Amino acid sequence: MLADAALHRLLAWTSPSYPVGSFTYSHGLETAVEDGRITTAAHVTAYVEAVLARGGGWVDAVLFVHAHRAAQDEVAFDAISELATAFRGSSETALESRQQGGSFLSVTRKAWPHPALDAFAARNGDHPIAHATVMALACAVHDIPLAPALHGWLHATAANLVSAGVRLVPLGQTDGQLALAALSYAIPAIADKALNSPLDDLGTAAPDLELASLSHETLYTRLFRS
Repeated sequence: MLADAALHRLLAWTSPSYPVGSFTYSHGLETAVEDGRITTAAHVTAYVEAVLARGGGWVDAVLFVHAHRAAQDEVAFDAISELATAFRGSSETALESRQQGGSFLSVTRKAWPHPALDAFAARNGDHPIAHATVMALACAVHDIPLAPALHGWLHATAANLVSAGVRLVPLGQTDGQLALAALSYAIPAIADKALNSPLDDLGTAAPDLELASLSHETLYTRLFRS
């Protein structure tokens, strides 16, 4: 079980109120709504599950696992961090990860300081920072075990995208909770697979998601940044 302090940190860092700007991104979902492909809570659930199981969310989950395990090895961690900043299929999903990563590191160093976070910031300089890996580092050095940290990460990703769907379709709040409840049954298997996946096997299998993100760049009007 998580110690009280570790649990509090994990809940804070995965809360929608943590100021990393996650509410401004939809990971291509806005395009799918605009195209008429997403009109129900079931559609939102399927889209988000695809992100987590086969798309960018899956990549983040595997990188989160390896970053957490490498947190005590600066060379190994920095290599994973660099890979994570490059592992995006579109400019807007790259922005989504990097902007939130930079914000997470800045806020966490002030509110939840740790020498390892300061050292990473000094080594990294102005290079982009992927959200998944820097949160994994924070979890590792603040004594949040890997398994609950990964579940927290996946839940936060799902919750942010469902929230975007609630606003975009639009859906009622109950429909949003039904979508999250359905996703809660998928997340354990995704987490288990991520815990046992080598970096050499990392990849995506969700071309529709990538195309939705690419098309989002040219939408005439939009509410979200990705």
